[in-house]
Amino acid sequence: MTTLLEIYQARKIFNKRTPDAFAALDDLSLKVEKGDFITIVGGNGAGKSTLLNAIAGTFLLDSGNITLNGKDITRLAEEERAKSVSRVFQNPSMGTAPRMTVEENLSLALKRGQKRGFKLAIKEENRKQFQQALSQLHLGLENRLDTEIGLLSGGQRQAIALLMATLTRPEILLLDEHTAALDAKTSKRILEISSDQVKDHNLTALMITHNLQDALLYGNRMILLHHGKIIKDFSKAEKDALTAGDLYQMMADLAESDYMER
Repeated sequence: MTTLLEIYQARKIFNKRTPDAFAALDDLSLKVEKGDFITIVGGNGAGKSTLLNAIAGTFLLDSGNITLNGKDITRLAEEERAKSVSRVFQNPSMGTAPRMTVEENLSLALKRGQKRGFKLAIKEENRKQFQQALSQLHLGLENRLDTEIGLLSGGQRQAIALLMATLTRPEILLLDEHTAALDAKTSKRILEISSDQVKDHNLTALMITHNLQDALLYGNRMILLHHGKIIKDFSKAEKDALTAGDLYQMMADLAESDYMER
């Protein structure tokens, strides 16, 4: 296996020099192999979104290093990582432009990480590429290229946000609770599409979820975070041997331990 992403002793402290200071990432180290699909679980404040923010470059680490495909990206700004790191958020509006059409949004995604002006020159081959990609979602969106994104359902918008994030085959795909705002049926479909995109295009992905059953069902690894540390990195075999109840109990035990230490 080839290590694609390596995080070494990452540390990020919020509310520095105040009584409320806390380490959202506490000397966290993680190696991600090419093709890994890692689900991330943990209670509130465990550091899940902070970890994805650090990878995406939303903020810089206080200390530690991040290496992507052999290149040190620790000090790179978010826009400098955009071509290599794509992200899908819980809110579809954070990944799409609601007043622009489906086609225009996909055209923007195709230019991810490139310098571009305001003019969107959509070529016929791009249009065919978009239709082909949309048809694979089985949501009828290939016939709605001229529809404004804001007129679509939440599930359709999130499916397009996911497609936009994977269109240029990023080195790392970050899924930040991207089904949390959807109903159960739509959430299931978006997760299936996510899994298909990762497998079909041999992507490397990290996915945060609060649904423990989904954390066990998807991916080949799972990490449990607590207070900015990785408590356990589960292999696929270890993950497959767990139930959602087992995982819930682990998290409950961590919370109880915190309470006892107060």
